[in-house]
Order: sequence, then structure tokens, then C-alpha cells
Amino acid sequence: MQKHNFSAGPCVLPREVLLKASEAVMDFNGSGLSLIEISHRSKDFVAVMERVRSLVLELLNLEGKGYHALFLQGGASMEFLMVAYNLLETKAGYLNTGTWSDKAIKEAKLFGEVVEVGSSKDENFNYIPKGYAVPSGLDYLHLTSNNTIFGTQFKKFPTTDAPLVCDMCSDIFSRVLDFSKFDLIYAGAQKNMGPAGTTLVVVKEEILGKVSRKIPSMLNYQVHIDKESMYNTPPVFAVYTSMLTLEWLKNLGGIAAIEEINEKKAQLLYSEIDLNPVFEGYANKNDRSIMNATFNLTEEGLKETFEAMLKEAGINGLNGHRSVGGYRASMYNALSLESVGVLVDVMSEMERKA
Repeated sequence: MQKHNFSAGPCVLPREVLLKASEAVMDFNGSGLSLIEISHRSKDFVAVMERVRSLVLELLNLEGKGYHALFLQGGASMEFLMVAYNLLETKAGYLNTGTWSDKAIKEAKLFGEVVEVGSSKDENFNYIPKGYAVPSGLDYLHLTSNNTIFGTQFKKFPTTDAPLVCDMCSDIFSRVLDFSKFDLIYAGAQKNMGPAGTTLVVVKEEILGKVSRKIPSMLNYQVHIDKESMYNTPPVFAVYTSMLTLEWLKNLGGIAAIEEINEKKAQLLYSEIDLNPVFEGYANKNDRSIMNATFNLTEEGLKETFEAMLKEAGINGLNGHRSVGGYRASMYNALSLESVGVLVDVMSEMERKA
């Protein structure tokens, strides 16, 4: 039976990427050796690292604009710490739109004053804050572009004189943006790039070197820039698979092409949620994410029947996060429109049975 993988992360990857990655695990570049047993400083793997970093800047349209793409370790949780370590001298601003913003704020408070510029905590993060004023004198302003757990997404980004830092873990490479508006972007690989194990950081070099504290080498962005993401042994499989995924995206037509597909997937599912009396959406309609659709049953007594139908249809990973409950359909780049159609068919059938 074909599986339809709506997992929030680690999540679905293009099948052709999985096939190429599995071949490389057995025999990388015809060497007779596995990708995961060769030296990370070998000519073949250095070429992979150079290629994937180049692809990032090309797809984001940041080539020649003073940015560096880094592939690091520790996940976004490490970036909560590294951002503040490298950038926070006195005061930073944070927009709080969910669990991951909360965690980023907690880490930043270890290094200086944190101003919560806006928050949607009062409604359990089911909307994106608006009408807030960004104070002056910030070392940077931090936000999370897409909130995986709650299913909300920034459609418009704040204007500020401070460097703009963005956690794009769950929507990077999914929609066309002017990425040059951001001074630092970070994203775990396990949504739209590859398997868990590596984290992408895209940083404008001119914002670095302005804090007075000494930064440990492993936590210093400048060290990783100077060493071209090879300061220590990189997670070679995650980096290689990310390269394959970005090549897949480029061959598809880049971010503009995948955005068109992602919009169709989101429109199909949200239309069913809104028209079907068995379901109700969680996030504010104006702030809905095209990556993560959160919804609930209107009658809890239908849960057992609905979940049996999901299982029969081969639908996986639809359970919502414990802080929200209900269901969450994660529609990352590699999830097909066909899979969304299967889910919508099950939801329609559920209405007929209710």
C-alpha cells in the first residue's frame, strides 16, 4: 500500500532523493566505498559541501550579496543559543508565536535583555501578532516564520533598522520571499531539505564580530565561515541528502515552482476543512500556514472512526501536537498533491458517515 506521509518532521522526502542517497550509502561516486565511511575531507565530499552551499545561495537569490551558507550541527535548538552568543550585546527583540519562539527567548535571556515585541500567547498561539511597535536600539529582531505546532505563518515581515533574524525551520525553500531582507536565517534540515542531523545557517557576514564577549570556536559563526563548514566533521549523510533535495528543487523550477504546488495543496485541504462540518480549523484564517494545517473534529466521538479510515487509506503522521490536540497535516515540499487529495477524500467520506 502506498503511504501518504504527513509527518511534521522528520518528514517526507522526494523518492528520487531517497534512491540516490541509498545508492551512495552503498557506493559513493563509483568509489566502491560508502558515503558514510569515506573521509569528510576527501575531494569527493568537499565537492558535495561546496555544491550544497552554492545551491542554497542560488535558490534564495543571495549570491554575491555578502551571505554565507553554513551546514552545522545541533539543530535549531543550538541556533537559539548561537544567535544570541554571536549577536546579543545589550538588547534583542523577539516576536513570540509559539513553542519554538519561547525556547529561543529562554536561551537569549542568558546573554542580555530580551524584549518580547509581540506575542500570541493569549490565544494559545493561533494567530500572528499585529500592530506591535518595534523598539529602537535592538541588536537584532528575531521571529519564527512558520509555526509548525500551531499552523500559523507570517505573510508579511516587520520593518526594522535592526538585523532581522528568522527561524525558517519549517518553511524555508517553500515560497518566494525577498531573502535579502533577513540578516540571518536558520533551519533544521528535517522539513524541506533532508534527514535530521544538519542545520542550515545563512548569515550576512557584516553583522558578525560586534559583541564584546569571547565566543567558543564551535559556537562562532565566523569560525565556521572561515572553515567553510568543515571546522569539525560534518554530518555527511544529512549534508549529501540535502544537496540532492536542493538539486531536485532546482530541477523542478526552483522556489517559484514549488510555491505554486504548495499553494494548491493548502487550498485543497483548507477548502475541505472550511466546508466540512465534521472539522474545524485551529489557526486564524488570515495566518494559516501553507506547510502545516491544524484542525480538529467537531465531535470527539468520531475520533475512532476517522483514525481507522486514515489507517486504511495509508495516511501517516496526522496527529496534532499535544499542546494543540486534534490533527496536523504537514505539507512540506516533497508531499504530493495526490497525497493531499487522498486525505481530502477521507475527510469527505467521514462527513457522509457522520
